[in-house]
This record gives sequence, C-alpha cells and structure tokens, in this order.
Amino acid sequence: MALIAARILRSNSRPSVALRRWPWPSFSSAASAAVAEAETTEVKDYADYRRSLYGQITHKALLVDAVGTLVLPSQPMAQIYRKIGEKYGVEYSEDEILFRYRRAYSQPWGKSRLRYVNDGRPFWQYIVSYSTGCSDPQYFEELYNYYTTDKAWHLNDPGAEEVFRALKKSGVKLAIVSNFDTRLRPLLRALNCDNWFDAVAVSAEVAAEKPNPTIFLKACELLDVKPEDAVHVGDDRRNDIWGARDAGCDAWLWGSDVHSFKEVAQRIGIQV
Repeated sequence: MALIAARILRSNSRPSVALRRWPWPSFSSAASAAVAEAETTEVKDYADYRRSLYGQITHKALLVDAVGTLVLPSQPMAQIYRKIGEKYGVEYSEDEILFRYRRAYSQPWGKSRLRYVNDGRPFWQYIVSYSTGCSDPQYFEELYNYYTTDKAWHLNDPGAEEVFRALKKSGVKLAIVSNFDTRLRPLLRALNCDNWFDAVAVSAEVAAEKPNPTIFLKACELLDVKPEDAVHVGDDRRNDIWGARDAGCDAWLWGSDVHSFKEVAQRIGIQV
C-alpha cells in the first residue's frame, strides 16, 4: 500500500521570445494495434519459453498479495474512521482524515524497523490517533476489531475460488504473501478463503516486509518449491514485482499484466 507523491514545479517566468509550437505526433489506430500485438506476442513468447523449460504448466506455485489483489476494503478508510469515530468525538472531515492518514503512513515508523509486529497495535494506534486526533482506547479497539471482520473486506475477484481450486487440482501450490499483522489469518477465515491456500507468509510473523526478498523466500520454503518455480501476483510494483524478482520469483502486476485470477491461471497453463 505504498503511496507515491508527485511534485510538479511550475515557473512564473515568461520567455522573452515566442516559442514555436510543434504539433504532437498522432498515432493511428493501426500503430496502436501494432503495439498491442507486439505486447501480446511478447507474452506468448515468454509463455512458450517457460513451457519449453517446465512443460505445459509454467509455474509450480502461485504467490498472491492480500490487500489490493485478493481482497479490497468494502468502504473507504476515511469514511469508516469518521463514522465509527463520531461517537468518540472525532471532528475531522473525511478529507482531513485521509490527508493525515497518508502523511502518517508514509513516515518512517521509529519504534521498529517493521510496521507490523505481532498484532500491529502500537503502529495502528499511532496511525489512528494521528489521522483522527482521537486517542480514546475504546475507539481504537472498535476500529481495530472492525478490520478483522467480513464487513470490512470483500474478495476482489468473485471468480477467485473456482480458479484457486482448479489450480490446486492441477498441482499448483498456493500461498498468500502479505504485509499485514496477525489479523490476516482470522480475516481469511471470516471471508471463507483460508482453505484455498497451502501457506500464508505474513510480514508480522516472518519479520520481513515486502519488498524484502525474505518474505517471498519464506513462502517458497513453506510450499517446498524453488523461487524460480513460483510466480507472484500483486498490485504494487515496488513491493510485489521488484521484491518478488529480487527473490528469484517470476512476478505479474495485478491490473496491468493480469486483471483476473482466471487470466493468471491461463498464463500458468490451466484452463478454467
């Protein structure tokens, strides 16, 4: 859940002479189609290459990111912080809460090299207090416990269960790799998807957070596969793609390389 800030610098000075404006080149639909065809060919060539090495099924294991890939928040964070916080005296608007949350989350967490240690309470107490201006322990506990329930989350892909069962039936091992605290396991149970996976590598237990390769290597160890035999799917280029590749795994970016778990299965070589 990395946040990327872009800074745009503007100049107030004007040039002393007029600058000639050159038209931007226009791309025909034929050119766009050629680019798309080239990308499709590249993917196909890579899949063929993998199959030449490993057979029809290109990977022995699939590693999946949790938040942003497998599951999504059911309501905006700031809306929930505000709604639950009203009875505890929270007065900040949703926009203010969101701004303060992003600011707090992006700062180095000084008490530990990891944000999520065990149940993650110290980190989240800091985040909630900074975001809302409310340090009431009852407010924090209600908010903290809310995010362990199926009210707070939903599956990103409604067809995920069918795909994962087909992958397991075909011999592909499955694991979650997530930067999360120890609430992840009860959350997966609440969403009735914990039994889809052979292993769970959660940063609070592994003591390493993505993009640290250690967490990916731990997932491979739990599955008893080599990193080069696994592919990781996640929505964060830095944490998921770069981290997995540093560990020696293949990696596909959710929302760019793949858009559904059915597409993931097809790229591995399993028809669902």
